[in-house]
Amino acid sequence: MDRWGVRMARSDLTATPGNSAKTFARRFCRVAYRIAPLIAVLAVFAAPPAGAGEGSFKLEPPLEPGKLETGRSDSYPAGLMAAAGESGARRRPGEPPPVPEEEFPTIDPSAVAPPRANMPRESIPVPDRWRLIDSFGVTEKWWDPYNQNTLKADRPLFDDWFINIALISDTIYEPRRLPTPVGIQTTDRAGSVDVFGDVNQFLFNQNLITSVSLIKGDTVYRPPDIELRLTPVFNFNYTEVEERRVLNIDPNRGTTRTDGHVALQEAFLDYHIRNVSDRFDFDSIRVGIQPIQADFRGFLFQDQQLGVRLFGTRANNIFQYNLAYFRRIEKDTNSGLNDLNHQLREDDVYLANLFWQDFPVRGFVSQVTAVHNRNRENDEFFFNNNGFLERPASLGDERPRKYHVTYLGYNGDGHFGRLNLSGSFYYAFGKDSPNQFRGDGKTSDIKAFFAALEPSIDFSWFRLRGSLLYASGDSNPFDNTEGGFDAIFENPQFAGADTSFFIRQAVPLIGGGGVALSGRNAILPSLRSSKEQGQSNFNNPGLRLIGAGADIDVTPELRLSANANYLEFDDTSSLEFLRNQGSIDRSIGWDLSAAVIYRPFFTQNVILRASGAVLVPGDGFDELFRTGRDQDLFYSVLVNLIMTF
Repeated sequence: MDRWGVRMARSDLTATPGNSAKTFARRFCRVAYRIAPLIAVLAVFAAPPAGAGEGSFKLEPPLEPGKLETGRSDSYPAGLMAAAGESGARRRPGEPPPVPEEEFPTIDPSAVAPPRANMPRESIPVPDRWRLIDSFGVTEKWWDPYNQNTLKADRPLFDDWFINIALISDTIYEPRRLPTPVGIQTTDRAGSVDVFGDVNQFLFNQNLITSVSLIKGDTVYRPPDIELRLTPVFNFNYTEVEERRVLNIDPNRGTTRTDGHVALQEAFLDYHIRNVSDRFDFDSIRVGIQPIQADFRGFLFQDQQLGVRLFGTRANNIFQYNLAYFRRIEKDTNSGLNDLNHQLREDDVYLANLFWQDFPVRGFVSQVTAVHNRNRENDEFFFNNNGFLERPASLGDERPRKYHVTYLGYNGDGHFGRLNLSGSFYYAFGKDSPNQFRGDGKTSDIKAFFAALEPSIDFSWFRLRGSLLYASGDSNPFDNTEGGFDAIFENPQFAGADTSFFIRQAVPLIGGGGVALSGRNAILPSLRSSKEQGQSNFNNPGLRLIGAGADIDVTPELRLSANANYLEFDDTSSLEFLRNQGSIDRSIGWDLSAAVIYRPFFTQNVILRASGAVLVPGDGFDELFRTGRDQDLFYSVLVNLIMTF
């Protein structure tokens, strides 16, 4: 009999007499279940006396303290009395004779084992489950993120708090060739009367991204209870051009610029409010500087801004929702990162969206979005760190302006059978005051459209992609309606993304001063001063794009990506007015690009990407940026090394 059975037997057999036979029977059955093996052994070596099974079992009044009554055949079951040595009981050979009744010791009731319900549970101390693995000889290495590592939240830092530290080095080397205007005050090329100067440029940019997250709660099967995250970024950038007054408003600053910036890209508290189902559907709130993406491909609003966001899931994660408010942070001019040295912008974004998984078919996710952008930056002029005017843009009557615009959209991402499909559709409406083209100070209505589709199909080791995009342009800059679609802060992952020349490069419009045809890492020709610090502009020519591409996995470590896009303006009326130029053709030209992506360790920890893009100008682009020196081919080369811990 094991120690648990002995203890249970003692506990039940010494129960207080006087209970009902039914209560005793229940206790006896529990004991019998545990000592059944012992009873079987006893049955082999001891037989009950004749007639023992005929007697009835009854309980006597309580015994006097300090005494144990013995020798009564009607006080205990006959079998147990026989085992205790009652007259007539069989003994095994060599077993000592029974002890006389008068030699039984007096038992103190306080020494009797307590009932089972009051007995403490015995346990053997072991290390906690996080450090139990040490017993098997597994030790952590702080520099190894793929094995047990406290710095990667594999083990708690203390109690149930975990820490997750990430370090990312993002290095960019980028020679490029862009249309570059000759400086207004001076040029290094004496005797030059060209509007456009030398086109060669070079950029080096280094970001060191550090992220520290302190997380409370076991997050294996549920969201964290609390998360605190800080993500400072240390930036160094160097730029070189061949014309003065391109990098700084002061031509004496030369043709090179070295700059650095320390930014805070994330600083938020994430609090888990509650679980609403046994599948850990939840409600959470996040307050602080945090990432936000309004749609799957970053067409409308993808940034890291100060705000508060309520989010969660329902119906076993089938539905996901976001309700958010953001007050935009000023950006650093040369790095594009958050700049907390300035006051917050008078630019508010209200966002609500709902994701519906497996709708309308399994494997496809639908999203409906409503975003409202309220801009009130009409009370002052704002100049960037290089001295150029950012708000309002040097466009039209150059008068400070304000606007409010609402975007209603549907976005989808997933697959229909073998066909992959990603799409976005937006309708923008609101008010803009004043219309910078008319010059009368009156308010105009905003009515603009946007649509983008990317179908693709996968084969064993490559994917074929198509790209279609339409952003409406303004057909009449002087009426009461602004029809050019513009985003809040776009960063599109579409049609080759930043491998593409047109998406990657900010091509200056030349006319009107510091205004670009399109922003850096932007696809819309919105005629802003810049994407980071400028205002949305709905008096723009719009865009049409059709393209094709392929992603080819040459080896598990090596991927080749290629894209060919044809671009044209939707309507050139606004360009013709700004450039005081006659008819301008719609054609922008062919954007051809290719990239090689190498992951030597089969993971995302080290990624080397080398890409090149050329723009073969169409008639419209050539009419805007003709150099007159047979420099018709514009290109960019991008070498990007990302190392992650």
